[in-house]
Amino acid sequence: MDRFQAMQLFTRIVELGSFSRAAEKLDLPRASATQIIKQLEAHLGVRLLQRTTRQVRTTLDGDAYYQRCVAILADIDDVEASFTQAASHPQGRLKVDASVSFGRLVLIPALPEFCARYPRITVDISVTDRQIDLIREGVDCVLRIGELRDSSLVARRLTSLQQVCCASAAYLARAGTPTRLADLAHHQAVDYLSASTGKSVPFEFRVAGKVESLTLPHTLAVNNGDAYVAACEAGFGLIQVPVYHVTRQLAAGTLVEVLPEFRAPPLPVNLLYPQNRHLSPRVRVFVDWLAEVFARPT
Repeated sequence: MDRFQAMQLFTRIVELGSFSRAAEKLDLPRASATQIIKQLEAHLGVRLLQRTTRQVRTTLDGDAYYQRCVAILADIDDVEASFTQAASHPQGRLKVDASVSFGRLVLIPALPEFCARYPRITVDISVTDRQIDLIREGVDCVLRIGELRDSSLVARRLTSLQQVCCASAAYLARAGTPTRLADLAHHQAVDYLSASTGKSVPFEFRVAGKVESLTLPHTLAVNNGDAYVAACEAGFGLIQVPVYHVTRQLAAGTLVEVLPEFRAPPLPVNLLYPQNRHLSPRVRVFVDWLAEVFARPT
């Protein structure tokens, strides 16, 4: 039994929750993966995994063994990187997750620079507005907008995004332009439902140094950033979004900012990765490149 291969396979099974997916990642036949784990458990004299028809979970011994394996494999990667070109010429597959609108409007347009600088890295971008499980879904790092709630991830603050409250020019011509927060009582909004919680996200306004939250009446609710802006353009009411999402529409005049003196606090942008996963050279250069991009004057 190749113990190094067995440790690699075991950690991938734990992270992906599947024998078949782990075997596919390591280019192994499914039957071989099963046999390797059986041999590993026999060698250690303990049961590492509990298998059912629907899921795979670690036992108490398996959880402890997983933590040690992650540390050992990370140390091996560090040693190999120090004696190869990986540190100066990172290579391999980098899987990144971002929200739909941020990925489409900010990240992907900037990526040609990164790919030109690091041609040996293949970037795999997944875009979704839900909160993903990085370990289970095999993602190296994720870009998240807003205040963080998951303390199990390592976060690096990249920038903050200015927010605007706006509506379509046609809607404002019909309903009037609010000039005070009190005027909002006579307006409609597009309701944004969090893709992770399903709950409505209220509007926020900064008044005299304090943040006030307001929920406005609505006739349409959406759970996607692009749909949110499209509903606003269609005249369904006010929205509150990071300014990057509506820059083109504001410049064209199809959307108009309202109540600019009460703008909501900026939204933080963080890049996150699991704290028990080795930060590979390709992830490290991606993190540093993003920090460089957002540090540039706009």
